[in-house]
Amino acid sequence: MSNDRRWTRREWLKAAGIAAGATLVADSLTPQLQAMSAQSLSDAPATARWLDSTPPAMLPGTTLGVPWPRGTIKRGQEFAVKNSAGAAVMAQSWPLAYWPDGSLKWTAHALLPESDPKAEYLIEPGAPATPEMPIRVQKLAETLSVDTGTIRCTIKPGSAYLFDSLERSGKPIATRARLVALSQNAPSDSESISVASFESQVEKVSLEQDGPVRCVIRIDGTHKGNGRSWLPFIVRLYFYAGSDAIRIIHTFIWDGDESKDFLRGLGVRVDVPMRDQPHDRHVRLVGQDHGLFGEAVRPLTGLRRDPGQAVRAAQVAGEATPPVTSWPPAVGDRLQWIPTFGDFSLFQSSADGFQIRKRTKAGCAWLSAGAGKRAGGVGYVGSITGGLAFGMRDFWQKHPAQLDIRDAATDTAQVTMWLVAPDAPAMDLRFFHDGLGQDTYAKQQEALNITYEDYEAGYGMPYGIARTSELYLWALGATPSRQSLVEFADGVRNPAQLVCDAKRFLNCNVFGALWSPPDRSTPLKAALEDELAYTLDAYLRETDQRSWYGFWDYGDIMHTYDDDRHVWRYDIGGYGWDNSELSPDLWLWYTFLRSGRADVYRFAEAMTRHTGEVDVYHAGRFKFLGTRHGVQHWADSSKQIRISTVIYRRPMYYLSGGDERIGDLLKEQLHAADTQKKVIIGRKLAPNAPVLPLPSEEDLPPGGETNVGAMGFGHLMSAWITEAERTGDPKWHGKIRTALTSIAGIPHALWNGSWVINLDTGACRSTGEPAYGLSHLSAVFGLPEMCAELILTYGDTCPKFVDVWLDYATLYNAGGDAQKAVLGTSFRDASLRDHHARCTAYAAWIRKDPALAKRAWGELLGEGGLDRRKRWQTITKVDGPDVLNPINEARLGTNGAAQNGLAIMQCLALIGDVEPESSGNQK
Repeated sequence: MSNDRRWTRREWLKAAGIAAGATLVADSLTPQLQAMSAQSLSDAPATARWLDSTPPAMLPGTTLGVPWPRGTIKRGQEFAVKNSAGAAVMAQSWPLAYWPDGSLKWTAHALLPESDPKAEYLIEPGAPATPEMPIRVQKLAETLSVDTGTIRCTIKPGSAYLFDSLERSGKPIATRARLVALSQNAPSDSESISVASFESQVEKVSLEQDGPVRCVIRIDGTHKGNGRSWLPFIVRLYFYAGSDAIRIIHTFIWDGDESKDFLRGLGVRVDVPMRDQPHDRHVRLVGQDHGLFGEAVRPLTGLRRDPGQAVRAAQVAGEATPPVTSWPPAVGDRLQWIPTFGDFSLFQSSADGFQIRKRTKAGCAWLSAGAGKRAGGVGYVGSITGGLAFGMRDFWQKHPAQLDIRDAATDTAQVTMWLVAPDAPAMDLRFFHDGLGQDTYAKQQEALNITYEDYEAGYGMPYGIARTSELYLWALGATPSRQSLVEFADGVRNPAQLVCDAKRFLNCNVFGALWSPPDRSTPLKAALEDELAYTLDAYLRETDQRSWYGFWDYGDIMHTYDDDRHVWRYDIGGYGWDNSELSPDLWLWYTFLRSGRADVYRFAEAMTRHTGEVDVYHAGRFKFLGTRHGVQHWADSSKQIRISTVIYRRPMYYLSGGDERIGDLLKEQLHAADTQKKVIIGRKLAPNAPVLPLPSEEDLPPGGETNVGAMGFGHLMSAWITEAERTGDPKWHGKIRTALTSIAGIPHALWNGSWVINLDTGACRSTGEPAYGLSHLSAVFGLPEMCAELILTYGDTCPKFVDVWLDYATLYNAGGDAQKAVLGTSFRDASLRDHHARCTAYAAWIRKDPALAKRAWGELLGEGGLDRRKRWQTITKVDGPDVLNPINEARLGTNGAAQNGLAIMQCLALIGDVEPESSGNQK
């Protein structure tokens, strides 16, 4: 650990006066620790830097989140932003979260970044600097318009369009932006196929944010066509003052019948007015890295007759060609005989291949115009007097994707950014097997014992899953230079993100403060840092070498490896996609918080986008519940809040400055426990239990009591504390305090196997005869991390809960004799001991107990200690014919990777200065 971190913990422990092995004096916990961090930060501004070291040149603006120590910044405080030279930066600030005392915990800041790529930004209390030309929003009877000072966007609620027009300097650049979808009635290998088309119908337009620097408009609706309305969507448009670009966050919910609806295409379409002669109209498509396909609608190069070097050079550069009257008559008098190409298409069929085609018009043949591996997902169509650049983030990663330009030789071109490419086979979301005769619970449990798949008819449906995508539009007054367009593509690939200095997150005690900066100051610490790096780098590598890409898959990782086939068990029941099993989301976010690594942030960001949308239901009978790991993301019959939990999404929400779509997901989880009441988790356990009907699609009345167990308790607390923070509503703080206090009054507390919580009040009570219960899964879905945050936030007012958690953390790995001495019973299910070492370490740190800390090290290192752990950190080259493609094979398992990573990070942070019995043959 760093010296600052070590001093803070020691000084706090000394000030708190906690004796070794004594029960925590909880009243002193929160004030002491927070006073130390607040003192060190109260006079210093927050420092923000670019995540990727340097921002892309083309930037519409950026937003970040900044944490603040408890009690230091009052509600309503304004903020000033300055660059590293001390000059004011145009910014807009707003609160994201409050501490229980009403002081600010997180704030969001939208900035108009400067051209200096090395600039850092200082954020501190003070008067904000606003732009000379702030965003202007006009709300008239039938229209809503946004003027950034450079572009003006007009929206008519109730129409089919996301916006009606996008203008620059009074000139229309794009019109009639709408969503489109195509659906087949059968899979693409069927003999008889009919295709239906749909377009958006806007039902609601909301102005979510109206500020001088940043404006956000939310648009809700559905896709309509052929007498049907389906695929509900949420689209948000983001505008920044002075910017000529629009950021679009597009979310849709799948509400089709997977046996009848085969999605053939899904996209965003806009019309682009075309001006100037065809030879002064240009199409650009970005290939891999800075590769660029750039051609004119009517090409003038390569002709039999030469128009002249000036003409050719101007066209290649995208600049105005000299007047036709100055050209050689052999060319100028024959322009009508040069074909004009109005249609262009870039199709990314896989993560490793794209093709570009063009044709003169519909009804004529396509020409192959180029090919490559991974396209940038960015294009342009327009003329020398204006046009539209457009881009899709994660273009090749979320294949099949497609960019289409149509009718560029006419007065109006059409651009479609296909999130689901129509040139690919239609998406087939049916279950991957026919049930194999599993018509009873007994048969399903037998199958579970061989494939680890928890199958049940009717449960493996995709109805209600969602997907969110990020797109950009760039309204230009002229054809962009080749260099500027590829720089725009850089910004689309990795949108600029500012982040605070890593130490700030730690010192502000957010997310439980359960990590420390990387430290290699001792052999033990260096070895554990090596282990963390080995595992992390292996997974970063696996994403690419295993091609964990695709529209529904990108962002997830696989669960378990098959050593014999040298592949992940993609086709074996519950061993396929991980679906947040055992907290890989937290592992990645905590790794970023301690390291500040850009690649880790991007990895965690993609995972959060995926697991929060695809692995969780947002409509239907399983609404707001997640799905256990499996071959398909929605296949397993175990629908639980352990996957949908807010714990996994909170870091991205706060770090990004309050990403609105992630905010939607956080809000949904306030109601997940109501849905969970319909799904009987233990329905298959009783002998000869009859198969229950599917849960009703009707919502149960909200509130009342529900049995959630220790794992569900962590989920509820994460949802409630997030709502309490975001709203500042004392009702939620009160419910949390009631829950934390009342759980301490239950016989056996967290060891009780039969207790319920009142969703309206937070009160917990035992049901029936108190019975002990223990599950090795209770604490591996974010419960230790959430309890640490609860203690930091409410420990001073709920001291009994502090003891409840510390007793659980101490006793889980204590062994049968110790458990029996305290609880009167012992447990056989205390597995995952090394993963629970972080719980032991937390109790040792709070209670200042060196003996307990040494025990935690023994639990983490296990039999053989570091010597054994180093032996499995191997990478083996495997190539044909043993594998399809050459690979660098590492020994991995995602359950162990995520939990071991969290355990190592927390042990290093909490007990890093306590030497284990031995760093070698540790027993």
